[in-house]
Amino acid sequence: MTPDTFRAMALRLPDVVEGAHMSHPDFRVRGRIFATLGYPGREFATVMLTPAEQAEFVKEGGGAFAPAAGGWGLKGSTSVRLSLAKPALVGKALAAAWTRKSAAPARARRAGRGAGSGKNS
Repeated sequence: MTPDTFRAMALRLPDVVEGAHMSHPDFRVRGRIFATLGYPGREFATVMLTPAEQAEFVKEGGGAFAPAAGGWGLKGSTSVRLSLAKPALVGKALAAAWTRKSAAPARARRAGRGAGSGKNS
């Protein structure tokens, strides 16, 4: 898989826009980043999963998926080595990250943490 393939897959999801974060391309739904490209190196992408989802993708991914470094990885941020990644599995990971981030604002409102609360999920 190439960075361009990853980009195309991310942009096919509904309401996704490409932006940039810390000099890396990112993919957002409703203003929330669910995936990035180029970190920690050009041959990587990152998907924002839950820790449980991360464990499943690491298990199934044949070495393509690994927790990101530090605290982000502990929270589910998952590095994808694009050269080892199977498109079908990356598609599932992107869909999982997109679903979580696209639903997050609604969850926050239901929990009483509306705009201006300073909390992010």
